[in-house]
Amino acid sequence: MKVNRKEARRRVHTRIRRKVSGTAARPRLAVHFSNKNVYAQLIDDISGKTIASASTMDEAVDASKANAETALKVGQLIAERARAISVESVVFDRGGHFYHGKVKALADAAREGGLKF
Repeated sequence: MKVNRKEARRRVHTRIRRKVSGTAARPRLAVHFSNKNVYAQLIDDISGKTIASASTMDEAVDASKANAETALKVGQLIAERARAISVESVVFDRGGHFYHGKVKALADAAREGGLKF
């Protein structure tokens, strides 16, 4: 039987989400990747609202690919926007992806930008 990678990632993400939840004081930093773009959001799960977001579609990030280099730029931008709304610590949600490559680049850039997780 062939393993469906999308289904496997979805199951892992569901397992992560049981443990990881964001609040207004410590929002969840959720990452998502499509084939062309990298997305990051700060989410307050209690109120169900997105506090801040950044992606490769923003004009501040001049990129058109979803690779580690652009994930680094998105990580820097989300950290900058988090500081602007006085958020210092977050809960990291890797979205079921391995902590490697794009995910690690985005997380490291967010940490360098001042976020604590």
